[in-house]
Amino acid sequence: MPSPRKLPVLSSSLLPQIPVDDPALHQGRIRTSPHIEGQFAAYVYVPLVLDRRSTLYKLLLSVLRSAKSLVPIIHNIGIPEESQDEAAADSPKDEYELHISLTRPTYLRAHQREDFKRALKAIAASHSGFRASFATFAELTNDEGTRTFLTLEVGAGHEELKALSDALIPMLRSIRQKEFYADPRFHASIAWALLSNPLSEVVLESAPDTPSTARISSSTGAQLLTQPDRIQSGSDLPRSSAGQNMFPTISHFPPSLIPRLKQDFGSTLTSRQVGMFHVEEVCVRIGKEVSKWRLSNWM
Repeated sequence: MPSPRKLPVLSSSLLPQIPVDDPALHQGRIRTSPHIEGQFAAYVYVPLVLDRRSTLYKLLLSVLRSAKSLVPIIHNIGIPEESQDEAAADSPKDEYELHISLTRPTYLRAHQREDFKRALKAIAASHSGFRASFATFAELTNDEGTRTFLTLEVGAGHEELKALSDALIPMLRSIRQKEFYADPRFHASIAWALLSNPLSEVVLESAPDTPSTARISSSTGAQLLTQPDRIQSGSDLPRSSAGQNMFPTISHFPPSLIPRLKQDFGSTLTSRQVGMFHVEEVCVRIGKEVSKWRLSNWM
C-alpha cells in the first residue's frame, strides 16, 4: 500500500496576515484587545472642534506647557506639540478636534456595522443639540491601568451627554457589548503618559484611547505623596536587552499637577467665554471610518 502523500505547505503570501503589535510604532502603547479577523473596533463620541485662533485653544497650549514642566514625557492628544505648531506657522492647520466619548471600546463584526450606524443616526435625530462647558481638570486612568490621562471634565451638559449615552444601551446589549458606566465622568483628554505600574484599584470607566476613573486606596494615596513632585523623564523606564531606555513611563502624575492647573487656569477654563461649547453632532469611528450625524433642533 503506497504511503499517503503530504499536502504541500502553503505559501506565506496565502496565509492570513495578522497585525503585529509593535509598541515602537505607537509611542510605547500596546494593543489591549487581541486582533480578531473580521472584527472592527468602534466608539461613539461627541466632537469638540478647536479653532487655532480661539481662546480655548490658546489656553490649552498654556496648560500643556505647564503640565510638561512637571511631566516632560506626556504626549498631547488632539493638539499638536508646541514645536510642531511653531514649525507649521507658515501654513498651520486651522482646526483641531477633541473627543468626549459616549461608549467604552466596542467591537463590531462586519455585518453589524451598518445596523450600528442606522441606530446611531436615529438616536441623533431624536435628541436636540445643547450647550456644555468644562468644569475642572482631572487625572484619569484607562481600563487596563497602562496609561494615565490629563483631562477636562464636563460640568454643564453632563445630563444631556448621559441621555445620549443611555440611548445607546439597547443597541449595545443587542450585540453583547458592554454598556457605558452607571456614573460616568464625561471628559475630553488632552494628554497622556505611559504607566509603569498598574494602579491597585481601577474603576472601569473608559472610552477608546481615553481614560477611566482611577480609584486609589488610602494606603496607596499616602504612598503617592512621598513621590518626587517633578517626574524625571529618565525614571521608571522600560529597558532594552542592551540596558537602554525605550519608552518613558511614570507611576502617576505628581500630586501637585492637578492643583497647580486648577489654580493657574481653572477660572479661565470655567469662564463662559472660554469653556462653553456647543454639542451639535454625534460621531462613530469604526476602524478607520468616521460617520457623523447632526443632532435635531440645532440652528
